[in-house]
Amino acid sequence: MGYLLVRGGKIMSKNRVTRRQFLNYSLMGVGGFMAAGVIMPMLRFAVDPLLQTKEDGEFVVTSKKASELTEEPVRVDFTFEQVDAWYKADTTDSAWIYKDGDEIIALSPLCKHLGCTVNWAGDPTQPDRFFCACHAGRYEKNGVNVPDTPPTGALDMFEVEVNEEGYITLGKKIKNKNA
Repeated sequence: MGYLLVRGGKIMSKNRVTRRQFLNYSLMGVGGFMAAGVIMPMLRFAVDPLLQTKEDGEFVVTSKKASELTEEPVRVDFTFEQVDAWYKADTTDSAWIYKDGDEIIALSPLCKHLGCTVNWAGDPTQPDRFFCACHAGRYEKNGVNVPDTPPTGALDMFEVEVNEEGYITLGKKIKNKNA
């Protein structure tokens, strides 16, 4: 039957475990737990960002009210919390904002040539254009690059909304619709 009756009425198997098998089972068990202890944190580290909810499309409130805007572009600085994996930092950015009829336009100040900052009326000879001082790049008021100047494309735009208190809120950067 495979079982052996031993003194005292205890039932034991005929198949005894040798010392070598016992050590092999013990070391494999301990090694498995140690490997799991090392692999689980690495697995968690790799999978955790995938499980985080992304908050794309969040709008950042600026200090500028929509009622204060004119047709002249105004530089508006704003701060938002930037999350880079597990590191959170307050980041400051800016936008050139103006009214075009009833529409509010917000342009990114980064030149498409080399990423320098553009300024409105930065060149006294062309007061109605954005100017990049790095390489004399020029953009029209709507952000479209002037032909035969260094910039390779139009300035990016921000999604724009006005909140209940009348403040301008900016969303993510989008491609310039005038390009």
